[in-house]
Amino acid sequence: YLFASGLEGYAKDDLDAEGVDMQPLFEAILRHVPPPVGDAAKPLQLQVTTLDYSDYLGRIVIGRIHNGTLKAGQQAALVTETGEIVKAKISKLMGFEGLKRVDLPEASAGNIVAVAGFASANIGETITCPNEPQALPLIKVDEPTLQMTFSVNDSPFAGQEGDFVTSRQLRDRFVRELETNVALRVEETDSPDKFLISGRGELHLGILIETMRREGYEFQVSPPQVIYREVNGEPCEPYECLVLDVPEEAVGSCIERLGQRKGEMQDMQVSANGRTQLEFIIPARGLVGFRGEFLRLTRGDGIMNHSFLDYRPLSGEVEMRRNGVIVAFEEGIATFYALKNGEDRGVYFITPGTKVYKGMIIGENNRPQDLELNVCKTKQLTNHRSATGDELVQLQAPVEMSLERALEYIGSDELVEVTPKSVRLRKLSKKLAKR
Repeated sequence: YLFASGLEGYAKDDLDAEGVDMQPLFEAILRHVPPPVGDAAKPLQLQVTTLDYSDYLGRIVIGRIHNGTLKAGQQAALVTETGEIVKAKISKLMGFEGLKRVDLPEASAGNIVAVAGFASANIGETITCPNEPQALPLIKVDEPTLQMTFSVNDSPFAGQEGDFVTSRQLRDRFVRELETNVALRVEETDSPDKFLISGRGELHLGILIETMRREGYEFQVSPPQVIYREVNGEPCEPYECLVLDVPEEAVGSCIERLGQRKGEMQDMQVSANGRTQLEFIIPARGLVGFRGEFLRLTRGDGIMNHSFLDYRPLSGEVEMRRNGVIVAFEEGIATFYALKNGEDRGVYFITPGTKVYKGMIIGENNRPQDLELNVCKTKQLTNHRSATGDELVQLQAPVEMSLERALEYIGSDELVEVTPKSVRLRKLSKKLAKR
């Protein structure tokens, strides 16, 4: 075993030893990972495995040279997904030295390189010799299964915390993202302030949202929706193959919860180390919001992987959130007094001193209905002293609503407001829902 920390930058083979550097990891790679197989004398074959973008060079393709030799400035050919051959000149050839890119005059079989010159290259396609074009087996990129609506923030706090808030700035950012994110789809809508973004799942779209948030963008997003398709005249939905690796004590709860989400168990393998591997076929709808729940069920000790399987007929309703929400009644600053008085109504997402506005979701109700609550109410001051005035009064700890958890939590009539400083939940309509 190796014990490593990417944050601290060390790896070690003894848990009690002091971590110094990554040398043990590099030595383990040399011992156990076979060297790349390739022949520099054969015709060029480089398969594109990832993409990058530069304002000066345009699209940059990254991949390993399987065979042959590649030189900066030489003519090469790209074999596209459809079999079309596109010829171009290698304008820039770069290698990797640590985390930096360095210019290379030449690279041969086995080297991982970054190449500029092919503006339309995509993942899975092959850069090859123009005289003897030989394509490698194509890598198939899974189709999007979930979509969300990204829109300009129109809440009462709009424009207060973000640097990029307009629809034009959002559109430019999405166009730039398409240069490197091949599994993403961007569609215009009837409204110039809304964009339909499709991706491979909650995690895929969540990474985009978090990246934009850190870059200074402010916007709002709708709940994730599954992309349906019509197959042979019948409405169908995407299904995923889900594999879980969980500790023995979490097996029952995971099977029960996935059953409620329309998952069908295909296999169960029990290991000697006290862990169990579970395999399910489940609608993509059933995985919406499950990642955070899975972490709680396994106490962070579970491993979850899933991949697109196919489209199948609709499987019926999937049980999601059962409780209603607590909604702020007016704009202002939440007070300890008001929060304490309504504490028995449910669980809060905010603390005293938080700025709120009418329609903002501030907690979860104990009942199925939504509830409006005035959390800005202050205590009336009098000249009378209370006999219990000196007693310590505590407020229960709020549920921290991270971006990932917020995306899992919201219902069909709710939105997540995303800014560089805050993640807020709000009702789409001022009318409260009855669940």
